[in-house]
Amino acid sequence: MNNKLTDGMLSRISFYSILTAVSLIMIVPFIWMINTSFKDSTKIFSFQFIPSPFRWENYVEVLRSTPFHLFYFNSIYIAVLVTIGTIFLGSLAGYAFAKLQFRGSSFMFLCLLSTMMIPVEVITIPLFLFMRDLGLINTHIPLIVIPILGPAGVFGVFVMRQFFLLVPKELEEAAKLDGCSYFRIYWNIMLPLAKPAVATLTIFTFLTSWNEFYEPLIYINSKELMTLPVALALFTDEVGTRWELLMSASVMATVPLLIVFFFAQKQFIEGVAMTGGK
Repeated sequence: MNNKLTDGMLSRISFYSILTAVSLIMIVPFIWMINTSFKDSTKIFSFQFIPSPFRWENYVEVLRSTPFHLFYFNSIYIAVLVTIGTIFLGSLAGYAFAKLQFRGSSFMFLCLLSTMMIPVEVITIPLFLFMRDLGLINTHIPLIVIPILGPAGVFGVFVMRQFFLLVPKELEEAAKLDGCSYFRIYWNIMLPLAKPAVATLTIFTFLTSWNEFYEPLIYINSKELMTLPVALALFTDEVGTRWELLMSASVMATVPLLIVFFFAQKQFIEGVAMTGGK
């Protein structure tokens, strides 16, 4: 009995030791980023657990030297619109593929998923020419529409479909007996039940849109329309990189991601487990 308890404690200690080591490895870059954001430019690569002098002024200089508030606003409203659009269209299509029986639905869903295997670089030139002919270059519309109708939207359909497959058919049949239309079943019954899946999709979509660098680099030319990932390159020029300013800007750019995950983490963990349950 004692041997079993000892073995169990050793295995538990080993398990948590490995988790702790992996966590430390993953968190070190973030600690370095925060630490560097408060350093003087002459002591960037010197080891200081607490920077001396401690420069709050780095954050003020970031806000003064660039229109950082514009970059922040552009990233936030684009990420929010992409997230809302992906959740709405993904949940509609996911409900249709999961609960509505129509000919060719499985084949259509397979074709939809296959589009996720197409690299974005392959379709960049055709999309750019299409947006140019519509007069949408140097606007935020491509940054909103393309992700919703592209791989992010397809991923949303997949996540929501997997969740709706787990919802008992009896709920839908009872709603039909009460005279509910398909849209009312989706809106009043399915969508409220899908909070874990919605939280999962919210985090993934917001994170992807917030960190998007390639598409803003292609479609945006004006400085005032830049998003944060592209704007961070402004702190690097032919002279060198202002590491203290770059890290200060990076810390501020990380805050919305932490806020979104903090409010959705419980549903996120549950949603990841449930969408893979099928």
